[in-house]
Amino acid sequence: MSTPGVIPDQGLRALIASGAIKATPDFIAGQIQPASLDLRLGQVAYRVRASFLVGAKRTVAERITEFEMHQIDLSKGAVLEKGCVYVIPLMEGLALPAGITAVANAKSSTGRLDLLTRLITDGGSEFDRIAEGYHGPLYAEVCPKSFSVLVRAGQRLNQIRFRQGQAVLSDADLATLHAAEPLVSGDALISEGLGFSVDLKPPQGTLVGYRAKPHTGVVDLDKIGLYPAAEFWEEIHAKDGRIILDPGAFYILVSREAVTIPPDYAAEMAPFLAMVGEFRVHYAGFFDPGFGHAEAGGAGSRGVLEVRCHEAPFVLEHGQIVGRLVYEKMAMRPDSLYGREIASNYQGQGLKLAKQFRTD
Repeated sequence: MSTPGVIPDQGLRALIASGAIKATPDFIAGQIQPASLDLRLGQVAYRVRASFLVGAKRTVAERITEFEMHQIDLSKGAVLEKGCVYVIPLMEGLALPAGITAVANAKSSTGRLDLLTRLITDGGSEFDRIAEGYHGPLYAEVCPKSFSVLVRAGQRLNQIRFRQGQAVLSDADLATLHAAEPLVSGDALISEGLGFSVDLKPPQGTLVGYRAKPHTGVVDLDKIGLYPAAEFWEEIHAKDGRIILDPGAFYILVSREAVTIPPDYAAEMAPFLAMVGEFRVHYAGFFDPGFGHAEAGGAGSRGVLEVRCHEAPFVLEHGQIVGRLVYEKMAMRPDSLYGREIASNYQGQGLKLAKQFRTD
């Protein structure tokens, strides 16, 4: 594939066939997404004293020996405790050819659980970024921030996206695309990506979000729709279009704008500049081709915001810009689209918790 851009599902299958992406055991159905590949947890987790970056000419295995406290068998399931750091070898590995780079990110449900998950590699000097030509294993650093979680080998907490050459749209290109096919409802704020704001004036009622409770039970990641939301989350209501964020607290909010990702593009949520306030949109995330798009059964989908406040209480107001979407060109249109061939828990979403919770 010679065209610059994000590599789509058919390109991922070609990379697998060539041995550039490897797995033991072999890949399973559902791992390949329209513009990314889900990564699977291996059989063992290493509890380590602290998060670390590997550093040049070092391996993750070497660094684990420096910081390891104990090992946990994931083959039959095990609890990863809130506030602890774990390094887990993944079932996938890479032998990237020249010209292809990769970036990883937490999956949607992972971020909504406040489950910090980052990719680390041998010789790596930053999280979640893989340089062209990397040959070696992949590891996930996992740190549950709000809830202890029960995980099993084979579960998919993060995903990886591959690109060839320059794929990011300039502001001028983004404006042209928006003029041809509206990317958000309402006016578009374009500045180093497509800005989006927080919705604190819902059309009905006063519920604007949720705040994670500090003392809860364990969340089994395989239990879909099992847990009553009230046991894990406190509802956040706003009558005047504003809320005060508490330092250290984790919130689920929603964007005011409905977002569309056309089939020939992908996007990544990036945090807004820190200078806008004492908070950040905690986890960046991938938006696959077809998200919110009519061709894939959408009519615009809100962006769910995972927000953490920092050092001081901070007033967040309706319509305040909190993040941006960075759009990228696909190298070619994927065979499958998000929400069409690829089943989705979040197509057409509004304010929504992770799929393990129920609000009825």
